Amino acid sequence: MDEEYLEGEEGQQNFAFQDDNEVSSEIVDKFEEFFRVVYEKELAEYIATHPDARSIVIDFAKLEAYDYELADALLDNPDKYLDAMEYALGRIEVPGLENRKLRVRVTNIPDERKLLVRNITADYIGKMVAAEGIVRQTTMVLPKLKVAKWSCRKCGRTYDIVQDGQKLKKPPVCVCGSRDFELLPDQSIWVDFQRIQIQEPIEFLRGGEQARFIDIYLEGDLTNKVKPGDRVNVVGILRLVTPDGRRTVYGKYIDALWVEPTQKEFEELEPTPEEIEQIKELAKDPEIYEKLKKSIAPTIYGHDDIKEAVALQLFGGVKKELPDGTHIRGNIHILLMGDPGTGKSQILRHAAKIAPKSIYVAGKTASGAGLTATAEKDEMGEGGWVIKAGALVLASGGVAAVDEFDKIDQKDRAALHEAMEQQTISVAKAGIVTTFKADTAILAAANPKRGRFDPYQNPIEQINIEPTILSRFDLMFIVKEKLDEDRDRKIAEHILKTHLAGEKRMAYEKGTDEQLTAEEVEEAEKHVKPPIDIELLRKYIAYARVHVVPELTKEAMDKIVDFYVNLRKLGKQQNTVPTTARQLEALIRLAEASARVRLADKITVEDADRAIRLAQASMEEVLKDPETGAIDFDVLTTGETKSKREKAKIVLNIVRAKCIDTDAVSVDEVIEEAVNSYNMDREEVREILEKLKKEGDLFEPRHGLIAPT
Repeated sequence: MDEEYLEGEEGQQNFAFQDDNEVSSEIVDKFEEFFRVVYEKELAEYIATHPDARSIVIDFAKLEAYDYELADALLDNPDKYLDAMEYALGRIEVPGLENRKLRVRVTNIPDERKLLVRNITADYIGKMVAAEGIVRQTTMVLPKLKVAKWSCRKCGRTYDIVQDGQKLKKPPVCVCGSRDFELLPDQSIWVDFQRIQIQEPIEFLRGGEQARFIDIYLEGDLTNKVKPGDRVNVVGILRLVTPDGRRTVYGKYIDALWVEPTQKEFEELEPTPEEIEQIKELAKDPEIYEKLKKSIAPTIYGHDDIKEAVALQLFGGVKKELPDGTHIRGNIHILLMGDPGTGKSQILRHAAKIAPKSIYVAGKTASGAGLTATAEKDEMGEGGWVIKAGALVLASGGVAAVDEFDKIDQKDRAALHEAMEQQTISVAKAGIVTTFKADTAILAAANPKRGRFDPYQNPIEQINIEPTILSRFDLMFIVKEKLDEDRDRKIAEHILKTHLAGEKRMAYEKGTDEQLTAEEVEEAEKHVKPPIDIELLRKYIAYARVHVVPELTKEAMDKIVDFYVNLRKLGKQQNTVPTTARQLEALIRLAEASARVRLADKITVEDADRAIRLAQASMEEVLKDPETGAIDFDVLTTGETKSKREKAKIVLNIVRAKCIDTDAVSVDEVIEEAVNSYNMDREEVREILEKLKKEGDLFEPRHGLIAPT
């Protein structure tokens, strides 16, 4: 660019830049005609209803329909042609537009310019592109200098310098020969500036692909429109970040012309008409639920109830918004608790692979901030803090598979309370207070404290997870190692056939077995091949979640109500709390998901029966008191069964009774009393005493003695 001085007020001069590639008057005339023909009426209405508007949005499709050559030129040379559009806009005589300069923003550019972040390459530098992604982080809104007014410290002359790059520009030299200048902030022109970062939508990733991300620069009225976790469409110009020093590798960012949040989650996976026909045929298949079970982790033998529950989780229930603004979640949360080596991780990974949108994380490597959101200093050195979205926010609308859930730090797990029930994440960090959407289903897996489950203890007592978190899971399943010769033989045969299928496939592809045929490979893979192709299943799930909103029939409602009321009656008889309203809502979500599998608009008794059967299977495994055989939901709120709590009361009363006339009592004396009078186990009494000491009900004044607090 050439530089020249322009005369200003007396004793002052304006310093400006003159572009070598000036916009021709012919282009300006074309844009002026376009505005008059296509947008004049719309522009007048917009200005009348938005008197404080600083920009106007132009639909690219309208420009393309009016003059496709002009539209193509705008895509390839946006800086030049946007200047022409804004100059032409200034010529239009519209009431309220006098002496105002509106920024032109462009939306709805052609599909060939709507790119994944990974496809935004050097070919598009300086050109208009569009990208869709999830906002990963945002900065504070800061002032950015657009036109700097400099004053010569020697003679007082002032110069206006347009700041069109990333580095601050000063006048090279004053007419008086001085190079010493002072910025006049109050006389300069500033604009709001914000930087956000978006990453590729998770549903576009396959296997172990890592999501790419790119910075987006927002100015003026585009700032403060989005927050981390939002899914957005961005239209802008691809620009380069000048590297420090003499490096030849440049960074890149999109200088945004338009940004808008979008609620699309699965529409991108909209199947073709042929695939829709396949999906509808599958939905009519009476064996569809069996096929779904066999399509989830087919290399893992058995676990039919778990696989069926995971299938329903993928389809999900219906999210409701009530007139008072209350939201009822539709996502189904499932927890698998089991011995090591029972296939829990395989089920999680396969479910994450099938889900149209998913994230897989492992407990040992996941922090509360990594799961929810974190605040950190701005990497770009703009002086503020940024909020980065975590896994549950990024997977919003999909499934988060969390392996080794029990290994997550207890303080970090506490951050999940709100996310699991309210489906939001509230953040108050570094002076930033905000709320993110976390409309995410959680599929978690955990191991018992001592490696394997003790069959004589309630499973909940053996899991290192707080009862308040456990109560938010709709279904919980125990995956135990069982010694059964027939079952062991079937598992062994299944594993061996799985390995054989893999060996034959590798041998056929590498050509190491010349006699092996494709038919033999296909025959070997038959028992581990899912009945429904994974890509079709992903689209099946996405189609059902977008297009199917089933409603409860009276018969299904009656069935669920009867089950719930009968459970409550049973609890009253056994003096326990067998179920709560939270579990009732879980039944409804499962029934809705069951109906979605069939693409049905009504929830039938069959769906209610399926939900009840899975709930009963979950309760029988997880909530049954081994001593009484009763279903005890209190274990989810207290962490122990009613019988354990009763025994703890007995032991505490023994200590208190024996300490009426003395300060402390012998531990052995308490144990003997509990064993002889109440038929309790010695080791169990010792455990209860230790627990009461930890909880502060008892203390040990001297070794071997115990006393109430």
